[in-house]
Amino acid sequence: MFPKPRADLVPNTADFERLPLVKPTGFREYDARWLFPQEINLMGLNAIGLGLAALFDERGVKKRIVVGHDYRWYSGSVKQALINGLLAGGFEVHDIGLALSPMAYFAQFELEVEGVAMVTASHNDNGWTGIKMGLSRPLTFGPDEMGRLKEIVLAGGFKTGSAGRYILVPDLAERYMKDLTKRAPFKRKMKVVAACGNGTAGAFAPQVLEAVGLEVVPLDAELDHSFPRYNPNPEDMKMLHAIAEAVVKHKADVGLGFDGDGDRCGVVDNEGHEIFADTVGVMLARDLATQYKNPVFVADVKSTGLFMTDPVLQSSGAKALYWKTGHSYMKRYTFEQKALAGFEKSGHFFFQPPLGRGYDDGLVAALAVCDMLERAEGKTIADLRRALPKTYQSPTMSPHCDDEKKYGIVDKVVADYEAIAKAGGTIAGQTIRDLVTVNGVRVTLADGTWGLVRASSNKPELVIVVESPVSEANKIAMFRDIEARLAKFPEVGEYNQKI
Repeated sequence: MFPKPRADLVPNTADFERLPLVKPTGFREYDARWLFPQEINLMGLNAIGLGLAALFDERGVKKRIVVGHDYRWYSGSVKQALINGLLAGGFEVHDIGLALSPMAYFAQFELEVEGVAMVTASHNDNGWTGIKMGLSRPLTFGPDEMGRLKEIVLAGGFKTGSAGRYILVPDLAERYMKDLTKRAPFKRKMKVVAACGNGTAGAFAPQVLEAVGLEVVPLDAELDHSFPRYNPNPEDMKMLHAIAEAVVKHKADVGLGFDGDGDRCGVVDNEGHEIFADTVGVMLARDLATQYKNPVFVADVKSTGLFMTDPVLQSSGAKALYWKTGHSYMKRYTFEQKALAGFEKSGHFFFQPPLGRGYDDGLVAALAVCDMLERAEGKTIADLRRALPKTYQSPTMSPHCDDEKKYGIVDKVVADYEAIAKAGGTIAGQTIRDLVTVNGVRVTLADGTWGLVRASSNKPELVIVVESPVSEANKIAMFRDIEARLAKFPEVGEYNQKI
């Protein structure tokens, strides 16, 4: 019988080499992420594969699965250890090799395979590994599946000895790129900066964009798992600033930035202004509302209030719904609500048929931005940005907070705001108009200024966003209130950035 995983093993010991290490906190709300090898070792990854086999059996899902890996020096080893566990659990494993996460999701459809296990830590620092998993396309695990997998893996006692089957799929990348480019080339001449942060997208994004008739300026497209300039994270201002400099230097029409596993896209306009992804979502929603009647859109709770208040969207008959932050939550809710598209502030975009297959793909989002520009009749993306109502919005701020403590702290902040709202109290001199508590707390004040506090789903951090439709001062006042409340907790560390 395969040994029961433990959480107390340390590298460079005999037990570490002969027993599985799996730290329980690696099972997040919907993704799994660990420091490798301090929090999971190769035998621990065998246990994850065996646990997936047990979960698929429980759910009555045929044990066929797509497996790929991102461009980190240890990801190939992590994937092979995971595959060993999958095969021991009786899976038919379709190995697509080096891949983007959306390439693995595409492979589920292309190969008619039920499951996916994509080895990636996305934009996390080097040293992290992780797995994005699903058992029903185009969806990925939510808390139910992840929670049950955690129980199975930590309990041990797996069944082994089943006859698994390994299938290498050497041409999946070519099939994926062909699928994206089987469309008429763009008629409008456009120059785009394609920034990849030296992550996996560098192997694919410039080729796809060139194949559809765009003039491409590659930026940090060379694969380098040390990420020498910045982590490939299009929500990070360092990456966005680098894209902005390249756009201005090359007089590009738009800058497009892709994260480490290619499922997110960031945008910089032709004047070098970084556009937060939720604002891009409003721009795309406006464009799509001219193509489709009474569309439904989903936005995450970190996103701008313009999805609700923009007069152009209101006059078009568009309907907006806010939901939990997190690619799995958004993907599932967009699918369940039969929305045309979902937009997440971190840069995950979910296009449902006929625009896409429902999963998040940074390249599909990039092409949608270029389609919007082509339909804009000579306008620039800066023109489209300026056409939106003015708001004062913060970047996403992420103070450190241990995984074991972050949810409890957020619960206390939620309770504080609920008590103030119930008592008719004020925040920054205003009454509370609305509280949304599906994911932490989104506090909206009387004038529409709002602030969000939630726990990150995949990192030991809190997440804070504020916005005001009225003034910079009101935005800052909302942040100061949140900042003061979190200052009461010594467990909350330094902010990655402040306003």
